[in-house]
Amino acid sequence: MIQRAENRSEERETLGTMRGIASLSPSKCWHPKTQNNLTKQSDRKLNSNPNQIHINSSSKRVNPFPSFAIKASKTPNSPTHNPNTPPLVVVGSANADVYVEIDRLPKEGETISAKSGETLAGGKGANQAVCGGKLSYPTYFVGQVGEDANGKLITEALEDGGVHIDHLSTVSSAPTGHAVVMLQSDGQNSIIIVGGANMSCWPEILSDEDLEVIRNAGIVLLQREIPDSVNIRVAKVWNLRKGLAFEEWQRLKYFVYGNKFYRTPVLILLSAEWRKNILVSLVSVLFSVTCRVASGAGVPVILDCGGVDAPIPPELVKFIDILSPNETELARLTGMSTESFEHISQAVVKCHEMGVKQVLVKLGDKGSALFIKGEEPIKQPIISATKVLDTTGAGDTFTAAFAVALVEGKTKKECLRFAAAAASLCVQVKGAIPSMPDRKSVLDLLGSL
Repeated sequence: MIQRAENRSEERETLGTMRGIASLSPSKCWHPKTQNNLTKQSDRKLNSNPNQIHINSSSKRVNPFPSFAIKASKTPNSPTHNPNTPPLVVVGSANADVYVEIDRLPKEGETISAKSGETLAGGKGANQAVCGGKLSYPTYFVGQVGEDANGKLITEALEDGGVHIDHLSTVSSAPTGHAVVMLQSDGQNSIIIVGGANMSCWPEILSDEDLEVIRNAGIVLLQREIPDSVNIRVAKVWNLRKGLAFEEWQRLKYFVYGNKFYRTPVLILLSAEWRKNILVSLVSVLFSVTCRVASGAGVPVILDCGGVDAPIPPELVKFIDILSPNETELARLTGMSTESFEHISQAVVKCHEMGVKQVLVKLGDKGSALFIKGEEPIKQPIISATKVLDTTGAGDTFTAAFAVALVEGKTKKECLRFAAAAASLCVQVKGAIPSMPDRKSVLDLLGSL
């Protein structure tokens, strides 16, 4: 009788400790360990520990990470990212952009001369990855290039941008994707894309290494310059991770909180102190899994709508948390007018009906707006640029900067403002990847407003 009373007392004490641990803030959650070293595609190896991503060799990546603040002058640029920070993972396209500067677009049947021409690294996926890297957030790129000079150009640009490229594949049966960018004197552009390696040669089953980095991501960015089937597989992997983590949490929670622990026959033979130590260890595991569920449930998959001119497959839509079109893409997807903000709002309602709860619309010189189902839209005006040289890559910069701010835990309004500042700096430099701003420049601009 006395022994039972002691056991009950011990149980209450340990469960009290357990609930105290479980009540800690999710912001202190465990995350998979990510090393900041870089390796080439040929050297990548699957780590036997599924909770770690081990990357070998050296990197040009710069650490520590400057802090994010709307008023940069009030917050020192001290490191804020934990070494275990879950990365931004971009799965998408990489192109060689062939720029031609023209005064106007040619008419049907007309040939005109360009003022200049050059080839620069680009592609929506590569653009967004470099943006994440230059904003000092750990970023991984999953994509494909050909065995050609353009592939080397893109690889070097990604490395110089601080992106981990050990998940960038080189394929021999297709050339690197490229695009013809017709840049007019007012900075506006028209673009024609040739898919190349972006649209072919993808494996039917993603490699274990690619699956591992996707599962451990803090946020995932997709675009439509790669096959929808690849996007679907990636989004499924991410959502499966959340589902499995939730099931794991439910089972462990039932075992620990459901009083099953003390009834395990083998543990009855152990001393009270041993039982207490084992239970505390189990609680620690439960807390870690709880944090993974909490963080996974709040981390989105973002789909940039730029790319193929076709409806988004319903199978992909159901796995997307945030859809990010510009006005033209929104009109194309919904078949509705986007001439006014009212029209845009009505088109967004159709996106909600498709199953997407959040729609991030890029409105060009009218700014941007985030539509969350059941809430009032959050509007963000543009942050005026002193000069506009080239709008190529501005939308990619905006989306990637929004994603970085979001995964860092900022409010939606702060995310929009941070993204607007990054896009404002982007349009002042020619080229997509060369125009991506660094974090200090974005914070300095925000601090000057």
